[in-house]
Amino acid sequence: MGNVLLAYARLARPANLPTAAADIFAGVAVGGLFATLGQAKFLESPVFVDFLCLVLASIFLYAGGVILNDVFDYKIDQVERPERPIPNGTISLTSAAIYGGLVLLTGIVFAFWVSNLSGGIAIALALAILLYDGIAKKYDFFGPLSMGLCRGLNLILGLSIFGDLNFWWLAVIPIIYIFAITLISRGEVHGENKDHIVLAGVLYSIVVVAVLSVAVVYTDSVFVTLLYLLLFAFMVFRPLVKAYSENSPKNIKKAVIAGVMSLIVLDAALGAAFSVWWYGLVILALLPISMGLSKLFAVT
Repeated sequence: MGNVLLAYARLARPANLPTAAADIFAGVAVGGLFATLGQAKFLESPVFVDFLCLVLASIFLYAGGVILNDVFDYKIDQVERPERPIPNGTISLTSAAIYGGLVLLTGIVFAFWVSNLSGGIAIALALAILLYDGIAKKYDFFGPLSMGLCRGLNLILGLSIFGDLNFWWLAVIPIIYIFAITLISRGEVHGENKDHIVLAGVLYSIVVVAVLSVAVVYTDSVFVTLLYLLLFAFMVFRPLVKAYSENSPKNIKKAVIAGVMSLIVLDAALGAAFSVWWYGLVILALLPISMGLSKLFAVT
């Protein structure tokens, strides 16, 4: 029984779930959480419940997406990742499909608890997830773009807390970033993806410049944002350079994991830019949780 429960947990990729929550933390800050309520009134406000619902919605939507991804990939995983719960027979394909569908639906329900707008965005996100899982990931360009769209919609889900989507276009930043990570991951099994790594490095640089530019134009937190971005750049470029120098599946996997984990730092930069310096630290606190879980559960 314990092994089966652990297998169900593995399907949901627990180490990745704090990165989904971080998108919401950043999104609500961009959406005007601190400008609307101030720093002291947040925990006492009914909006705090909405915030928690959006965090849970994001976590469940992400978990449902990765569970169903394994459902769609079970034939490939029988060859490339036979240790996963579905191909090794711990969880049946039917049970995994029902599990993933229910988890995805739960995420949508939490979003509708906040507002119809949030619920509508959650439905769009769920459809984007299914599009990626079932079709898009098979294509070199459409796959990374589709996965990036999922992250962009997740950020917008956070923005929806007050029903104001004025900064919806910031979703382009996670779209570009996730596109880069997905490009790198294409060599995770067989290696030999130096061209993708170079392109990913360019896209990473664009993301850094974009976030800093947003901070300069729209906020007064340029210096604080820059500090978070320096940490972000260190975390993503160091393993990327190593993966290029020694283009092995092992190093590529490390670069992918670093990219996924660093989403939290990227969100911290955005969150701090649109709020206060310590709010970035609150988001950053999700990083050790994610890293700790990564020692117990696979990230990719």
